[in-house]
Amino acid sequence: MTTAIYPGSFDPVHNGHLDVIRRAAALFDRVVVAVSQEARKNGLFAVRARAAMLRQAVKGLAGVEVRPYAGLTVAFARSVGADVIVKGLRGVEDFEHELRQAVMNRHLGGLETVFFIPSPEYAQISSTLIREVALLGGDVTAFVPRAVAQRMTTRRRRGTRRPGTR
Repeated sequence: MTTAIYPGSFDPVHNGHLDVIRRAAALFDRVVVAVSQEARKNGLFAVRARAAMLRQAVKGLAGVEVRPYAGLTVAFARSVGADVIVKGLRGVEDFEHELRQAVMNRHLGGLETVFFIPSPEYAQISSTLIREVALLGGDVTAFVPRAVAQRMTTRRRRGTRRPGTR
């Protein structure tokens, strides 16, 4: 049984993420979507909320589970018995960043990284861009699952952000 992890902040999860998850689920027996507790990013949703939104978005996908984690990705990968790390690549900037991580993950944990090129309709979307557009009142419904769009709209109306963010 081959287990892959797909780590990321998923803040918020978007249709490009779901595209990678579906494609990974078609190739691997088990895909663990690993929601990182990244303190470095200026996020919108807490890790529990991100994990809950992801669980709802992947409901019904066989072999896919969602788990939050903190710390080194390779340590989490070992804890779930992962054989491979899955990452999406949108362009050169992603490639340079992900290549460095892949080399380090192989060094630290002996894990290979498999890169997915996004489907064309998702090639240029990012969680950062979606957050910015939503916070400024723009419509992001074409880029995120319906439940995520609703949560973002509710959050914008309330004018609230996650504690500890600007």
